[in-house]
Amino acid sequence: MANLKEIRNRITSVSSTMQITSAMKMVSAAKLKKAQDAITAMRPYAEKLTELLQSLSSTLDGEVGGSFTTQREVNKVLIVAVTSNRGLCGAFNSNVIKQAKLIADSYAGKQVDIFAIGKKGNDALSKTNKIAGNKSEVFDNLTFDNVAEIAQILTDKFTSGEYDKIQIVYNQFKNAATQIVQTEQFLPLAPIKSDKPVSTGDYIFEPSKEEIVLTLIPKSLKTQLYKAIRDSFASEHGARMTAMHKATDNATELRNQLKLTYNKARQAAITNEILEIVGGAEALKG
Repeated sequence: MANLKEIRNRITSVSSTMQITSAMKMVSAAKLKKAQDAITAMRPYAEKLTELLQSLSSTLDGEVGGSFTTQREVNKVLIVAVTSNRGLCGAFNSNVIKQAKLIADSYAGKQVDIFAIGKKGNDALSKTNKIAGNKSEVFDNLTFDNVAEIAQILTDKFTSGEYDKIQIVYNQFKNAATQIVQTEQFLPLAPIKSDKPVSTGDYIFEPSKEEIVLTLIPKSLKTQLYKAIRDSFASEHGARMTAMHKATDNATELRNQLKLTYNKARQAAITNEILEIVGGAEALKG
């Protein structure tokens, strides 16, 4: 059994760790509220934009998406992996990294590159794949304009023929304890399918429907990427809050066990000292 000093040192160390994890949990909880409100407020807009694009596209004949809908033989694939810049958030980053590797493996014999958004994904995936870009600094100032610049870079890579297909891998926010890894095709635009009937309405379009669709597509792509990054940002804080909550509970349990061990060891030491004193006194009497 460890001596009393070693146990006391461990109790002090665990208590310090518990204070840190508890503080990190509270910080993440505060950030989560803001991030959750942002993605919740944005989803209706993103869904309405998709609905509007679907409504217009359904009334048009032929290919109206221009270079955004060009279907080419897939030889060069770009995977946009959205992770975080920091760890201590459970399996949040590892799930995205694992999914990105599975997608890369599914294109055996093809050129598969990574566009990293988040330092953790960049560090892990750079060991197995070529990094075509890294925009981890976007989390320092997460605004639509900054994400729109990234979306434009990705769009240019596709329209120029540098890549034949671009996919996004990210964590979708469901609640603080649940994040769902999603894989979405960014480009080329897939035909919009829906079981719901599309209401076209009796509208007069100015300019033409074709011009409106070509204007909405870049806007829709920027919104899609912004929503994915916002989802990931909220998921990160939810995952970190949950991870730190579990870490705090585990530290509390370990501290209690150490205190019990310390008390038992202290009681045993006292008992031994009493026995020695009694034994010495008996020896003197004899």
